[in-house]
Amino acid sequence: MEQNSYHTYKNCLLLILVVILFSNCTNQNKKQTDYNVFRYNEHKNISSLDPAFAKDNANIWAVNQIFNGLVQMNDNLEVKPCIASSWNISNDHKTYIFNLRDDVYFHKHKLFGNQKTRTVSANDFVFSFNRIKDELTASPGRWVMDQVNDIKAVNSNTLKIELKSPFPAFLGLLTMKYCSVVPHEIVNAPTLDFRKNPIGTGPFKFKLWKENIKLVLRKNYLYFEADENSVKLPYLEAIAITFIPDKQSEYLEFIKGNIDFISGIEDAYKDDIIDKNGALQNKYLDRIKMLKTPYLNTEYIAFNLSNENLVANSKALRKAINIGFDRSKMIKYLRNGIGVAANNCFIPKGLPGHDDSQEIIYNPELSKKLIKGFKDESGILNPKIKLTTTANYLSFCEYIQRELKNNGLNIDIEVIPAAALKEAKANGKLSMFRASWIADYPDAQNYLSLFYSKNFSPFGPNYSFFNNQEFDNLYQQSFGVTGIKKRIKLYQKMDALINTEIPVIPLFYDEVIRFTSKKVKGLGINSINLLNLKSVKKLVNL
Repeated sequence: MEQNSYHTYKNCLLLILVVILFSNCTNQNKKQTDYNVFRYNEHKNISSLDPAFAKDNANIWAVNQIFNGLVQMNDNLEVKPCIASSWNISNDHKTYIFNLRDDVYFHKHKLFGNQKTRTVSANDFVFSFNRIKDELTASPGRWVMDQVNDIKAVNSNTLKIELKSPFPAFLGLLTMKYCSVVPHEIVNAPTLDFRKNPIGTGPFKFKLWKENIKLVLRKNYLYFEADENSVKLPYLEAIAITFIPDKQSEYLEFIKGNIDFISGIEDAYKDDIIDKNGALQNKYLDRIKMLKTPYLNTEYIAFNLSNENLVANSKALRKAINIGFDRSKMIKYLRNGIGVAANNCFIPKGLPGHDDSQEIIYNPELSKKLIKGFKDESGILNPKIKLTTTANYLSFCEYIQRELKNNGLNIDIEVIPAAALKEAKANGKLSMFRASWIADYPDAQNYLSLFYSKNFSPFGPNYSFFNNQEFDNLYQQSFGVTGIKKRIKLYQKMDALINTEIPVIPLFYDEVIRFTSKKVKGLGINSINLLNLKSVKKLVNL
C-alpha cells in the first residue's frame, strides 16, 4: 500500500471510529433522556393551565405539577406544609396565621425583570385568593372562598386569614389547586394569556403546549422541596403529556411502552389486563404494576331540576329510575368487581358521614308501578327521556337503559365528547346526564356542596340546580360545628334529604386503579387520585 493511500485509509478509519463513538454517545444520551421523561396521556384534554380553572382531573393533574399552595395533601390524605412552613389556628377556629418559607421562587420569566424570578411573599397569596373571589375571574372555584372574611399580609412572610365562621375543613380546602399562588406580574400582563402561559412555583415548569396534541413540562431547578436524604426534587427531567382521545388507543400505547402510566379501568381493555376477580392478568406480571385503593369518588346520574322536563317535574319517575336497576350486578359484570355498588347514599364509603342505613333497595316491581302511575296520571304513554354520557360510560348507561325498558320506561342515550358534556352540564343544557364527583378534600361537606343552592353552576358544583331550604339550613349550620360527631349527624341528615328528593342517582363508589411500567418508581396512590410526579423516578436498566 502506498504511503498516501495508507494515510487516507488511516484517516477514514479514524473518522469511522469517531462517528461510531459519537453515535453511541448520542444513543446513550437519548436513552438516558428518554428514561428521565415521564409520559402519560390525557384523553379528556386540558382546558386551562390556570389553577383558577382547575376543576377536573385533566386540569388538576397538570396544574399540580406547575403550582403550589400554602399546604398540600399527602397520599394518606393528611394536610402537610408546603409554601407555609407552619400555621396557628385561633381558639374560636376563625383566624389562621400562616408562616411562609423564604426560599420559594417563581419560575423564571422576563417580566420579573433582570433577575427573571423572585421569591413568593404573603402579598402573592392575598392577590391569588382575592383573584379567586373576584366575579370577573369567573373561577369555578370561587366557592372555596365563601367562608373567608378577610385576607391580609401581616408582613412578607406572614399571612392572616379570617373566616366568617368556624369551618373545620378549611385547611383541607386550601390543598385544592384553586388555592395555588400565582404572580400578579404574569397574570395581569396584557400581552399574555395566563391560561396558556402558566408561571408557578411547582416542581415542573411550563415548556410547550400544542392544544389537543402535546404538553411538555420541564424540571424546575429552583424547586424548594427535597427528599428525606436532602436530594432536591424533582428527579425527572420532564413530563410529556399526549392527548389521544380514545381509551383503547391509549391502552395500546401503554402496552407498547410509549406511555408510562394509565389510570382507571375501561370496557375496551378491562378483560385484557385484569381477570374476573379484579387481579392483574398473569401475562403482565413481569412488566406491569397494578396499584389499587378506595376512591373518594361517587359515580352518578344527575337530573337538571331547573328546566322543564319530565324527570325534573316528577319525583316518582326519578325514584322509579333510582330503584329500577341492580347496582351490584352492574359492578360485577361491567367492572369485574372493581368498585362498590352505591346502594346507600351519595357520600362514598370510607368518608365520615357515609350512612349504611340509608339504603337504596333494588325493587323492579315498585319501579314498574311508579312508571305506570306516571303514565296514567300524566297521559304520556311513551315518555321521552334522554340520558347524556361519554363513550367511556356507555356500557353503564346501556345497562340502565335495558333494565328500565323492562320496567316500562324507554331511555334514549346521547353520546358526546367529554369536553362537550362538561360544558353542557355546567350551562344547564342537559336534562339527565352521567357525572362523577371526586373529593377535593377529605370531608363530606365537599360532596354536599353539590346541592347547596348558592353553588349553582357555572359558579359552583351544583349541576342539578337542586334548591331546598331545609338542606340549605343544615348545610349552613354545619360550618359552625367543630365537633366531628355532631357534624357527621348533620351530614347524614343532608344526605338523607338527597335520597328522598333524588336530584341525583348514585351508581357506584369507585376505586383508584393505576397501571404503571415496572420502570417507574415512587408513583404513589391516594383516595382522591391526585397525580403527584415530583418524587417519581424511572429506572434505566430494567
